Amino acid sequence: MVWWSAAGGGRRAVLRLGAAAGLAGPAAFTGAWIASSLRQTGQGPGGLQLSGLAAPDARDPWIMISGFVVLGGCTFAFGAALRAALRTGPAGGPGPGPALVQGAGLLTAAAGLLRRDHMLLNAPGGPGASWHGTAHDVISGLVYVSLVIAQLALARRFGRDPAWRSWRPWLLASAAATGLLLAAYAADVTGAAAAGLQRAAVTLPQAAVAAIAARLIRRGGLAAAGPRPSSTRARQHPAKRLPTALGRTSR
Repeated sequence: MVWWSAAGGGRRAVLRLGAAAGLAGPAAFTGAWIASSLRQTGQGPGGLQLSGLAAPDARDPWIMISGFVVLGGCTFAFGAALRAALRTGPAGGPGPGPALVQGAGLLTAAAGLLRRDHMLLNAPGGPGASWHGTAHDVISGLVYVSLVIAQLALARRFGRDPAWRSWRPWLLASAAATGLLLAAYAADVTGAAAAGLQRAAVTLPQAAVAAIAARLIRRGGLAAAGPRPSSTRARQHPAKRLPTALGRTSR
């Protein structure tokens, strides 16, 4: 039917767009912190923490702010596409994973807009000296927690779905590694290795998002389109079609 073809094609297009956002967001964010790090005088790609690159005293902070906002928006769109793709199937719904992904996206955008006060954590005044600096610190903590919980929730959902079951151990391993990296980062946030640990901890779940997004694109969004309804002619009893076929044969 024409109506089904148009509706199904529209849903597949929306899902592909959301899946593409799951690739674009991590790429834009990674490019932003690399470019912004190189813009800082006397700093290499891993010299400063990510929030510091968006601080008012950083050089060209708009680069990192844009990275936070683009990543947040793309992550939210990807979560919506993932929810649509997982809505059907034997697992009984999408589960909380896509909603947690979307929540992480909103928090990421908020963390970029509510900037830290200083580029360096040990700068005069310290972190949290202003209301937006304090809000940034709280939101960043929530983002870190969501990076682990969202992966665990998706691993549980994928474990119930034969089409995604092989992804479960990889997501569990990624969640465990993310948690360990964040714990090491939190143990010494001003240490020499803190910036590198932070980058690794946020890049790992972003890689998981990109991998899932790539698979959604390869699948073409068929899960979100739903089953195609049978046409009236296909549901017609074979005996009712027999005279027509005989009439064609006689001619």
